Amino acid sequence: MTTPGSERLLTIGQASTAAAVTPRTLRYYEELGLLRPSGHSVRGARRYSELDLARIARVRELQQLMGFNLEEIGQILSAEDQLERIRREYRSGQPTSRRRRELLAEAIVINDRLREQVRHKVSRIAGFLEELDAKAVRYRVIVDEIDRGAVSQA
Repeated sequence: MTTPGSERLLTIGQASTAAAVTPRTLRYYEELGLLRPSGHSVRGARRYSELDLARIARVRELQQLMGFNLEEIGQILSAEDQLERIRREYRSGQPTSRRRRELLAEAIVINDRLREQVRHKVSRIAGFLEELDAKAVRYRVIVDEIDRGAVSQA
């Protein structure tokens, strides 16, 4: 589906293939509020834009790379959407100095909240890594003990 002066929109099948997810995943993301198709066909079928594909990629990145669950991802996307809204208003050239200051204060609060969320995730990952490191040391000590026992028995 294309409209004059707009980009070509993809069907759910095309979008799911391009994003390497299933159509069911796209519908589920929509159900959770993580994604809204850019359009619909005359018969109501979902249509997806390049921006929609970028958002799907962002969801997958936050899931796979950062290990966030879908609820956390929803919070992150909401915060990023708020930051984008603030950015657009700030750059519009319309806000007064007072309003720009308010926008920046709002952006700082949102950014600080995101930073804390990421810090918490990194802390949990660091804790898991410490557990693995401790196990690796224990395993090596046991191997060394076994090797010393085998040498003294020879």
